[in-house]
Amino acid sequence: MPVRPSDVQSIRVLPLFQQMSEQAFAELMAQSMLQRFPARAELIREGELPDFLYIVVEGAVDLYATRDAEETTIDIVYPSSSFILAAVMRDEPYLKSARTLVPSQILMIPSQVVRDAFNRDPAFARGIVDELAARYRAVTRVLKNDRMRSSAERLANWLLGMAQRAGSNEFELPLEKRKLASFLGMTPESYSRSIAVLEKHGVQSHGALITISDPAGLTEFAKPSAIEAD
Repeated sequence: MPVRPSDVQSIRVLPLFQQMSEQAFAELMAQSMLQRFPARAELIREGELPDFLYIVVEGAVDLYATRDAEETTIDIVYPSSSFILAAVMRDEPYLKSARTLVPSQILMIPSQVVRDAFNRDPAFARGIVDELAARYRAVTRVLKNDRMRSSAERLANWLLGMAQRAGSNEFELPLEKRKLASFLGMTPESYSRSIAVLEKHGVQSHGALITISDPAGLTEFAKPSAIEAD
């Protein structure tokens, strides 16, 4: 559905749009849609050309790739981040697919509208560059994580990040354990071994429910770093 006037202000404060001129922002919103999707709704498929830029306003989105019927999670996107921005700007096929993990609200802006606004509004262009730079740095952090940390350390850092996002040391995993394992670059068996290691540092796993009973101990084990961990 079109963006309602009551939703405009909550979108205006998103980092990508904060510095845009009022006229450019109004023109962008007039051609955009704010849509609610149920969990596991397919949004895009790798190999297709981009029709829209997607921005997660509420919920979470799983970005994944498929080969020989096997799926690998590439990234999990939370509010308020965009995804497939590079494909939109270059008008090239998606390199990954996307589906919602939980009920989500997604802002959809037609690709050509994004490119036109980039050319007309310097403040929006800076926002685009900042967003692309942030995504590049996030990918670099993931690569460093994979190369420099053990599987248990990667899982520990991810769980600490989830606890911070949830505002609680008890939370439910937003995706299946096998998909979480693929996202963290490990096999399901390695995931199980890592959970066993983390039990000694205050982590309890009961199905999808995770409880961190010793946050300080887990933090000491994980050694989170702004430049080494995602």
